[in-house]
Amino acid sequence: MSTMVLERRQAAVRHADPRALRLALFTDSYSPQLNGVALLLGRLVEAVRARGATVRVYTTSDPAGAEADDVRRWPSVAFWAYPEHRLALPTQPRVRRELRAWRPTLVHAASPFGMGLAARAAARAMGVPFVTSYHTHWSAYSSFYQMGALRGTAWHYLRWFHNGGARTYCPTQAVQDELAARGFQHMALWSRGVDSARFNPSYRSPALRARLGVTDDMVLAIYVGRLGAEKGLGVALRGMREVMRAAPGRVRCAIAGDGPYTEAARKLAPEGTVFMGRLTGDALSEFYASADVFMFPSATDTFGNVLLEAMASGLPVVGADVGPTRELLAEHTGVTFAPGDAADFARQLLDLVHNGSRRGGLGRNALGFARRCTWDRVWDSLVDDYCAVTAGVSSGA
Repeated sequence: MSTMVLERRQAAVRHADPRALRLALFTDSYSPQLNGVALLLGRLVEAVRARGATVRVYTTSDPAGAEADDVRRWPSVAFWAYPEHRLALPTQPRVRRELRAWRPTLVHAASPFGMGLAARAAARAMGVPFVTSYHTHWSAYSSFYQMGALRGTAWHYLRWFHNGGARTYCPTQAVQDELAARGFQHMALWSRGVDSARFNPSYRSPALRARLGVTDDMVLAIYVGRLGAEKGLGVALRGMREVMRAAPGRVRCAIAGDGPYTEAARKLAPEGTVFMGRLTGDALSEFYASADVFMFPSATDTFGNVLLEAMASGLPVVGADVGPTRELLAEHTGVTFAPGDAADFARQLLDLVHNGSRRGGLGRNALGFARRCTWDRVWDSLVDDYCAVTAGVSSGA
């Protein structure tokens, strides 16, 4: 970013009042859906409101989600290739009527399909500032959900969609660099934080470890997240079989979460693996803190929110060697393995099993890193940039 652009942005932010911000957030994924994007956007809404701004969410219907004045829902259907994701395509006349009546000063699309596509067209037609955020590596997901034929065209569409806005918010520098290489413009970093009061080593539970069959001289390796083919869980479970053969009686594996890959994961998992189902609240906090190593085999995530939760719980990470994960592990908070290589995963995990000193050092580094990732810093930066966009300041990207 040039010095002139930075000075203009700082001046705009100094004179901007977040209380004048009226944010229309369009998304295909929102509460009561339980996934990383929905949880993040729920936090976003709370944080923007806490800073004095007004927010209205435009999203898809959900059997358990009620429409309210601040959450408007459109009829939707489950996406055939990814049933947990819902799609709606509101008519342009209705979207424009809604936005004209509500008078937003900024429109943010958090999905490039359905609701986001409607938001893009309406905002551009009305002359309202428009921004997007990049959450899902759709071109990579296409390989796992019978959409391989779309992979070649996905980047053309995504570039067209995101370049129609004043910003594309990226979760990591690695993602931003990849998108820039593919011709995306006007990008800015929107990182993530973690609630260190909710996720921290104080939740460690000897009782939970005992229920899982973990003794003091054993290592508990865990996974938390959606059980989907794209998450690389099959790689981790095949690698775990090798680990247990090489170190019998030294390692226990436990998995929290659910999804379409659950049955396949159960078949791949080595004997003794515990499937916890979906955990929330204190149960999730205890699960993290009671483990010794966190497994993150995904090569498709743009940002692993669970990585920060695990680090805040004091866990070292064994993660796939891809840009976003490598960026989070750069401060010696874990180790990486070749994506898709179960044997390499096993080698890296075995080294941590046998080397308690190294495992402990990485865990302490992870804890220190996570404690610097505060949500307040993240939200202050994003709201400042929202104000810069409404003031007409370019990203300088």
